[in-house]
Order: sequence, then C-alpha cells, then structure tokens
Amino acid sequence: MKYTEVTLHIMPLEPFRDLLMYTLGEEGPYDSFVETHDGLKAYVPTHLYDEAFLKQQIKEADCAVSFTAEEMPDKDWNSEWERTHTPVLVEDKCWIRAPFHPHRSDVQYEIEIEPKMSFGTAHHATTYMMLSLICEVPMLHKQVLDMGCGTAVLAILAAKRDAAHVDAIDVDEWAFRNAEENVQRNACTERVSCRMGDASLLGNDLYDVVFANINRNILMTDMARYAAAMRSGAQLLLSGFYESDVEALQQEALRNGLRLERVMKRDDWAAMLLVKENN
Repeated sequence: MKYTEVTLHIMPLEPFRDLLMYTLGEEGPYDSFVETHDGLKAYVPTHLYDEAFLKQQIKEADCAVSFTAEEMPDKDWNSEWERTHTPVLVEDKCWIRAPFHPHRSDVQYEIEIEPKMSFGTAHHATTYMMLSLICEVPMLHKQVLDMGCGTAVLAILAAKRDAAHVDAIDVDEWAFRNAEENVQRNACTERVSCRMGDASLLGNDLYDVVFANINRNILMTDMARYAAAMRSGAQLLLSGFYESDVEALQQEALRNGLRLERVMKRDDWAAMLLVKENN
C-alpha cells in the first residue's frame, strides 16, 4: 500500500501537537505519527489523503501550522515499522519491548507494549524519565494514579513493582482501549484498572503516588485536582514539558502544598518529583 507522509510544523507546539494527532487519527484516516522537534509527521494511505480535510483540522486547531505532503515509496510498512521500532532499556532495570522483540531474563522488569497510536513506548524522553523515577520510588502496597496513561506502560511498571492498585486514566478512547490491551498482555488486570476520562473523574479516593505525563497546560490546570487526590506525604511524578516550564510548574505546585524534591532533564525535556506537605 502506498502512503503519504505529511510533515507539519506547529506553533505553539503544545498542546496543539497532541490535539492534531487526536483529530487526524480519530476523525480521519491517519494511522501513525512520529513526533518531531517542531511538530509532527503523520502517515495516511495515499488513496485516503484529503488536503481539504487536513486544512479543516488545522483551522479548527486554531494554531499556526505549515505542512508539506509527499507520497512515500510503496513498501511493507508493517515490516518497516518492526525493523525501525527498537526496544528500550531503562536504567538497566526495565526492558520495554514490542511483541516481536526478544524476551530478556537479565532485567528486573520486562514490559511488552503494543503502542498502536497511543503515547508511551519509552522512546520519548518524558516517558523514559517517568519510568526511571518509578524504578526509584517505592511502590510496595501503594495506591497509585496514572493520569494520561497512554499505553499504560507507567501503570504496568508500578504494578510489577508491587503497587497495591493503579487507576490508569486517559481521555482518548483509542489510548484507553490500548491501555486495557497492554494491561492484559502483561498480566496486570488484578492490579490495574483502566478508565476513560480526565481529572474530573477524581472523587474522594486518595493516592500514595500520582503520575502525570501530560503537556504543561493540562498539568497547570489540573495540579489542584492532583493535590486534592493525594494523601499527606504522597508523591507526584510529572513530565511532558520542557526544562523552561519547570519554574512555572513549581510555583503552581507550591500553591497547592506540593514541595519540589527533584528535577530530571533529558533532551531538553524535564520531569519533576514533588511531595505533598503534611496537613
């Protein structure tokens, strides 16, 4: 099958890159995406490429976008994806692989992820840093919340590290269904519950550890909800933003009784570990 590669340059990048991925994939025929430093590469079967549809989605996103479209050589794209999609070893502890990658018995944790269109394969710096932090933060018997769970890779690692229970939530139906599949694939259904929605789902349940690997704007908006769902002394692991966003996020965290303990940096991206002050 012939594919067309659409290269989009997006300004501002967030949250509009995620929005365009969602609309092009959910409302249109695009079936795979690659994030770039200033936008996105989107792939669609050539016979389904519709420039008018693409322009309409860009218009509705209400951001500055320029794009080019180029027909790709005909090839077996499933085989190509398998050839180029590599497994990831996180801190010599956690092996993240697709179903067609080899099993490893020399690591503490192995997670098999079928990513489809969901975010979270450890290739991105933000996911890698979150997995690194989860390998360090105690999970034994903890009640855990994973907001914006994507593939559920973070939730699965928490379960494999003996968390008592993990609520994995994502607003995207595709991600929600993919998360359910990956939880089942990794035999974590007794410890991980997947739900579709956003922070408005959070009720009276309190958590010991909260993950949120989302974009800066959502983190700023939902920080108060995360804090309200945390027990005193609970830990909040954040990523999905650039180094330049750390100060603003730290200030918002302080307003909600959250103390910054650590900042990680990788490829211009950042992650934060915060603790809820005792009431």
